[in-house]
Amino acid sequence: MKQHNKYFIAIIPPPTVFEKIEEIKQELYSAHKLKGALRSPSHITLHRPFEWKAEKEDLLVSTLNDFTFKKNFRIELKGFDCFQPRVIFVNVLKNEELNNLHYQLTGYAKRQLGLFNESDDLRGFHPHVTVAFRDLKKQLFYKLWEQYQQKDFQESFNYLGFSLLRMENKWERIQDFVI
Repeated sequence: MKQHNKYFIAIIPPPTVFEKIEEIKQELYSAHKLKGALRSPSHITLHRPFEWKAEKEDLLVSTLNDFTFKKNFRIELKGFDCFQPRVIFVNVLKNEELNNLHYQLTGYAKRQLGLFNESDDLRGFHPHVTVAFRDLKKQLFYKLWEQYQQKDFQESFNYLGFSLLRMENKWERIQDFVI
């Protein structure tokens, strides 16, 4: 039987921003034992999880390496937002270039890799960096949301490329694609 792995494509913030978000996730774990968001590095999802044959991972990497989006642009993170009643995240400000990147990358993945799951998602593209989800129960969500909607968070960074992540025991960054 052929083995499939799970993958997704994301922007991983640079170390200074990454560490600040990871610290928030660690605080939520320490205070409330919320560990769902710790299963992946802090990121902005560009293409949601999909399955791919393990023995064809080289093809996946080489095809993504051929994707071209050579624009450098700023990504701004400001404050917190939520998807009630289970997700709290750092808000990514609306950005036309980020929307263009998502649109072009998902179209490319559909045409070149046969990945249709992202285009079938009717929720649309809503870039964010999750700090609590999955194991966040409704009662705790409302308590935490009262706190987090008042908290300040403001960072920005230049888009320099995206990463491919693979599910091991947790999501692992396996390849970076830089502009």
